Amino acid sequence: MKMGRPSKYTPEIAAEICERLSKGEPLTQICRDDHMPADSTVREWSKDDATLSSDIARARINGFDAIAVQCLEIAEERPERTAAGSIDTGSVQHAKLRIETRLKLLAKWDPKRYGEKLELSGDSENPLTIQTIKRVVIDPAK
Repeated sequence: MKMGRPSKYTPEIAAEICERLSKGEPLTQICRDDHMPADSTVREWSKDDATLSSDIARARINGFDAIAVQCLEIAEERPERTAAGSIDTGSVQHAKLRIETRLKLLAKWDPKRYGEKLELSGDSENPLTIQTIKRVVIDPAK
Protein backbone atom coordinates (compact mmCIF):
# COMPACT_ATOMS: atom_id res chain seq x y z
CA MET A 1 0.00 0.00 0.00
CA LYS A 2 1.34 3.45 -0.98
CA MET A 3 1.71 6.10 1.67
CA GLY A 4 0.51 9.69 1.23
CA ARG A 5 -2.29 11.25 -0.70
CA PRO A 6 -3.32 9.81 -4.05
CA SER A 7 -2.04 11.73 -7.05
CA LYS A 8 -4.36 14.19 -8.79
CA TYR A 9 -2.66 13.40 -12.08
CA THR A 10 -4.96 12.62 -14.96
CA PRO A 11 -4.39 13.11 -18.68
CA GLU A 12 -7.21 15.69 -18.61
CA ILE A 13 -5.47 17.75 -15.91
CA ALA A 14 -2.19 17.59 -17.85
CA ALA A 15 -3.96 18.65 -21.05
CA GLU A 16 -5.65 21.58 -19.29
CA ILE A 17 -2.33 22.73 -17.82
CA CYS A 18 -0.68 22.62 -21.25
CA GLU A 19 -3.63 24.37 -22.89
CA ARG A 20 -3.54 27.21 -20.39
CA LEU A 21 0.26 27.50 -20.53
CA SER A 22 0.04 27.79 -24.32
CA LYS A 23 -2.24 30.81 -23.86
CA GLY A 24 0.40 32.56 -21.75
CA GLU A 25 -1.00 31.82 -18.30
CA PRO A 26 1.75 31.17 -15.71
CA LEU A 27 1.87 27.77 -14.03
CA THR A 28 1.55 29.26 -10.53
CA GLN A 29 -1.66 31.00 -11.57
CA ILE A 30 -3.07 27.85 -13.15
CA CYS A 31 -2.33 25.87 -10.01
CA ARG A 32 -4.28 28.29 -7.81
CA ASP A 33 -7.52 26.79 -9.10
CA ASP A 34 -9.20 24.41 -6.63
CA HIS A 35 -9.18 21.43 -8.97
CA MET A 36 -5.47 21.83 -9.81
CA PRO A 37 -2.46 20.41 -7.97
CA ALA A 38 0.27 22.61 -6.52
CA ASP A 39 2.79 23.95 -9.03
CA SER A 40 5.55 22.00 -7.26
CA THR A 41 3.55 18.82 -7.89
CA VAL A 42 3.32 19.60 -11.60
CA ARG A 43 7.09 20.16 -11.68
CA GLU A 44 7.60 16.75 -10.03
CA TRP A 45 5.29 15.11 -12.57
CA SER A 46 7.30 16.78 -15.30
CA LYS A 47 10.58 15.42 -13.90
CA ASP A 48 9.16 11.89 -13.83
CA ASP A 49 7.42 11.94 -17.23
CA ALA A 50 9.47 12.91 -20.30
CA THR A 51 6.36 13.23 -22.48
CA LEU A 52 4.68 15.59 -20.04
CA SER A 53 7.92 17.54 -19.73
CA SER A 54 8.17 18.07 -23.50
CA ASP A 55 4.44 18.91 -23.73
CA ILE A 56 4.85 21.57 -21.03
CA ALA A 57 7.99 22.97 -22.70
CA ARG A 58 6.17 23.23 -26.04
CA ALA A 59 3.15 24.83 -24.36
CA ARG A 60 5.39 27.39 -22.65
CA ILE A 61 6.96 28.39 -25.99
CA ASN A 62 3.49 28.86 -27.47
CA GLY A 63 2.54 30.81 -24.34
CA PHE A 64 5.49 33.15 -24.79
CA ASP A 65 4.28 33.90 -28.31
CA ALA A 66 0.77 34.50 -26.94
CA ILE A 67 2.19 37.01 -24.44
CA ALA A 68 4.03 38.78 -27.28
CA VAL A 69 0.73 39.02 -29.16
CA GLN A 70 -0.87 40.49 -26.01
CA CYS A 71 1.79 43.23 -26.11
CA LEU A 72 0.76 44.13 -29.65
CA GLU A 73 -2.92 44.12 -28.72
CA ILE A 74 -2.31 46.40 -25.73
CA ALA A 75 -0.24 48.76 -27.89
CA GLU A 76 -3.01 48.96 -30.51
CA GLU A 77 -5.80 49.72 -27.99
CA ARG A 78 -7.13 53.23 -28.20
CA PRO A 79 -6.20 55.18 -25.07
CA GLU A 80 -8.94 56.28 -22.73
CA ARG A 81 -10.10 59.90 -22.96
CA THR A 82 -10.75 62.36 -20.20
CA ALA A 83 -14.10 64.14 -19.76
CA ALA A 84 -12.61 67.05 -21.72
CA GLY A 85 -11.82 64.71 -24.64
CA SER A 86 -8.04 64.66 -24.33
CA ILE A 87 -6.05 61.46 -24.03
CA ASP A 88 -5.79 60.22 -20.46
CA THR A 89 -2.04 60.06 -19.82
CA GLY A 90 -2.59 57.75 -16.85
CA SER A 91 -4.15 55.10 -19.09
CA VAL A 92 -1.28 55.48 -21.55
CA GLN A 93 1.26 54.96 -18.75
CA HIS A 94 -0.69 51.94 -17.49
CA ALA A 95 -0.65 50.38 -20.96
CA LYS A 96 3.10 51.04 -21.18
CA LEU A 97 3.63 49.33 -17.84
CA ARG A 98 1.61 46.30 -18.94
CA ILE A 99 3.65 45.97 -22.12
CA GLU A 100 7.03 46.53 -20.45
CA THR A 101 6.28 44.00 -17.73
CA ARG A 102 5.39 41.34 -20.29
CA LEU A 103 8.46 42.11 -22.40
CA LYS A 104 10.77 41.91 -19.37
CA LEU A 105 9.28 38.57 -18.36
CA LEU A 106 9.67 37.26 -21.92
CA ALA A 107 13.31 38.36 -21.96
CA LYS A 108 13.91 36.43 -18.71
CA TRP A 109 11.91 33.35 -19.65
CA ASP A 110 13.13 33.02 -23.24
CA PRO A 111 16.24 35.18 -23.67
CA LYS A 112 17.28 33.63 -26.98
CA ARG A 113 14.08 34.74 -28.67
CA TYR A 114 12.98 37.76 -26.64
CA GLY A 115 16.14 39.05 -24.94
CA GLU A 116 18.37 41.87 -26.05
CA LYS A 117 20.83 40.90 -28.76
CA LEU A 118 24.38 41.79 -27.82
CA GLU A 119 27.06 42.13 -30.45
CA LEU A 120 30.76 42.25 -29.77
CA SER A 121 32.65 44.19 -32.34
CA GLY A 122 35.74 46.25 -32.72
CA ASP A 123 37.15 48.61 -35.25
CA SER A 124 40.62 49.53 -36.49
CA GLU A 125 41.12 52.07 -33.70
CA ASN A 126 39.59 49.95 -30.91
CA PRO A 127 39.95 46.31 -31.88
CA LEU A 128 38.26 43.68 -29.81
CA THR A 129 40.91 41.76 -27.93
CA ILE A 130 40.61 38.49 -26.13
CA GLN A 131 42.99 37.91 -23.29
CA THR A 132 43.67 34.57 -21.66
CA ILE A 133 44.67 34.66 -18.03
CA LYS A 134 46.42 31.65 -16.58
CA ARG A 135 45.68 31.04 -12.92
CA VAL A 136 48.25 29.32 -10.79
CA VAL A 137 47.04 27.78 -7.55
CA ILE A 138 49.68 27.46 -4.87
CA ASP A 139 49.09 24.68 -2.41
CA PRO A 140 50.08 26.00 1.04
CA ALA A 141 50.49 22.44 2.34
CA LYS A 142 53.60 21.87 0.20
